[in-house]
Amino acid sequence: MNEVDIAVVGGGIIGCLTARELLARRPERTVALLDRDSVGSGASRRSAGLHFPRGATGRVRGMAAYSQQYYAELTSHRPELPIHQVGMDVVGAEQTVRRSYLASARPTPATAGVWQVEGGQYADVAGLTGRLASELRGGAVVHEGTGVTAIGLGPERITLALSSGGELTVGQVVLAPGPWIASPAWRELVAPLGVRVKKVVALHIDLVPAPTDRVVVFQAEDAFLLPLHDRGHWLFSYTCQEWGVDPDALGEGLSDQDLGDALAVLRAVAPEYAAHCASGRVFCDAYSGTGEPIVCPLPADPRVVFAGAANGSGYRLAPAIAAQAADLIDIPFLTSPTRSHA
Repeated sequence: MNEVDIAVVGGGIIGCLTARELLARRPERTVALLDRDSVGSGASRRSAGLHFPRGATGRVRGMAAYSQQYYAELTSHRPELPIHQVGMDVVGAEQTVRRSYLASARPTPATAGVWQVEGGQYADVAGLTGRLASELRGGAVVHEGTGVTAIGLGPERITLALSSGGELTVGQVVLAPGPWIASPAWRELVAPLGVRVKKVVALHIDLVPAPTDRVVVFQAEDAFLLPLHDRGHWLFSYTCQEWGVDPDALGEGLSDQDLGDALAVLRAVAPEYAAHCASGRVFCDAYSGTGEPIVCPLPADPRVVFAGAANGSGYRLAPAIAAQAADLIDIPFLTSPTRSHA
């Protein structure tokens, strides 16, 4: 198929949920999902996949609530999906916790400075993305190992030049590239958005969590300890401040600096875990300048919608990002006098 209505560029959790949303709304339209690698192989594969029922702004809290309900409904129909409910304790000041967390989280004091909240869950994001992509096949065309090397903004249609040597002609595009912001195909198109790329580091703690162990969130440090019950170890994530990294240059794993910086934070908040850390994961993610995800038409052409820069919360906010991207894609359909609104 060399011509489709909509191309979703980027096969991470945001791209897959966007393609799913587009087809759920209008199954008759043709959709292609493209990824330079296999679906779920980028930031989604390295994600901790933790959902916090919180948000620093009203918009993000609304997106978190929408996404939490979406995942709850998804797992109620598909309990075999790799999404796991987990208890959550938050170490932080009462005012901050009550302001940031959703009312549905029902913050309850446990001990001094520690709050129990409801609604925590985590996922094998790569596994979930792969299953969602497999369900798209038949309704959508899924092109893996197919990069987009150029975007031609024609007057009637958009042409995507593909790494495989072919072309795909489309009416609209959702660009969900994760941290690959600097790709030559769209670098100039997304430059006005001011997206930056930051390293993300997490340590694997070689201790088997007990079935009743809970996530511990350190609010002031912007860090957390997550019991990965399905993998048999703990994960410690902290906020690395290394900016301007290239996702294609992070293939050699944790550096001495990464390990040392993360251990320094871990020793400050939970020193009993530090002796059990020798490995982990390192990658990067795209960040906006506002702390909120970016979902908007590109200034150069409103037929191209950007969806991402979720500030490390791609999995957590993906359903809401997908819905907002689909809203923007649907605007031309809804306003065209030649098309039915049924």
